[in-house]
Amino acid sequence: MRTTQKFRIPNIEQYKQKLLFWGQQFNEVVWLDSNDYRNQYSSYNAVLAVDAFTCIQTDYYNAFDKLKEYQSITKDWLFGYLTYDLKNAVERLESKNFDGLEFPDLFFFQPKKLFLIKDDEVEVHYLGAVDDEMEEDLKDIEALDVASETHISSPNNVKVKLRMHKDEYFEKVNAVLEHIHRGDIYEANFCQEFYAEDTEIHPLETYLKLDAISKPPFATFLRLNDKYLMSASPERYIKKEGLKITSQPIKGTAKRSQNPKEDLLLKEQLSKDEKERSENIMIVDLVRNDLAHTATKGSVVVEELCEVYTYPQVHQMVSTVTSQIEASTNPVDVIATTFPMGSMTGAPKISAMQIIEALEDTKRGLYSGAVGYFSPQGDFDFNVVIRSILYNAEKRYVSYSVGGAITAKSNPLNEYEECLVKAKAMREVLEN
Repeated sequence: MRTTQKFRIPNIEQYKQKLLFWGQQFNEVVWLDSNDYRNQYSSYNAVLAVDAFTCIQTDYYNAFDKLKEYQSITKDWLFGYLTYDLKNAVERLESKNFDGLEFPDLFFFQPKKLFLIKDDEVEVHYLGAVDDEMEEDLKDIEALDVASETHISSPNNVKVKLRMHKDEYFEKVNAVLEHIHRGDIYEANFCQEFYAEDTEIHPLETYLKLDAISKPPFATFLRLNDKYLMSASPERYIKKEGLKITSQPIKGTAKRSQNPKEDLLLKEQLSKDEKERSENIMIVDLVRNDLAHTATKGSVVVEELCEVYTYPQVHQMVSTVTSQIEASTNPVDVIATTFPMGSMTGAPKISAMQIIEALEDTKRGLYSGAVGYFSPQGDFDFNVVIRSILYNAEKRYVSYSVGGAITAKSNPLNEYEECLVKAKAMREVLEN
């Protein structure tokens, strides 16, 4: 049972900062922030979940069955992540590439303390075991002096290295194109890692800088002991609200311009770009097929096709696909039958995953996985882990990866330049 309290806050942005700083004392933290992007698909402005009462941590083997059992037994709020390598749990695949980060394949926890922010209202949920701490915690949060906390102790000065150099990237994209021309696949999302070894960063300050540059609708700060995710994700993977399922794949990216006329032209060019539209439509077809596994007959609908959304760093082409499920459908089954998300794999999905596994140098891990939550009612909401910095503090290893969809119309140089556009914010934050 949870003790709940609701109250209004006059300065919600300041309260969000106080909450995030207060949460740093815990070993298990999930912070989700919409940066005030509000539309018909939104639930909360921001959420903070901290301090595990129970948890599940496992490798990919039978991972979704274990998660289903944990979610069914707990029937409470659960927060955590799914790594890309859970693909090995749903198909006969493997992940043998280099892994400098070593995140567990799946982790979820039942938070003792939970804060849900919607508009100017804060809803606090404390488990019975700690509900006597609520009043003192709320006083501590209110008393926090954010101005004194937000000084940058030392700017990052990270020497970022390329796991894959430009010529090798071109060779590998051409190898993907050979598979496409042979008819093995139509599209593959091919990724590369940028990394730094023997490096120390301040995770929260790094997240705040990244968030300030990007202001994305699915920002995430996650901590699991000595492992951190700082994410400026613009993409929702999948959401369940009642019996409605919503997936919003992104495919198609254009840079921004400070010149308003040029910026509008870049947006219009993206909306009409045949290559970008074809990428997006291929993934929409894949998502429709994935959702059909659990959908009631005839309920899969494309609500938005190739809509262009604008964010501080980039314009993005987003589609929205929805379906309805039966009340008897287990929520974890909806995730297991759609994972990994099509925007990070390609089509056909299994062949694309086999090809990119063979060509990429790095195990993706949490990159191109998902972070989110289950509610006590079995609803859920998960983002796609892109535009993200990952950090293993014990190993002093920092990493970010970027990728793009390779199709028959792809030009290796253009794809490489698109990767650099996507990497810009992470590189700025790390290299100062």
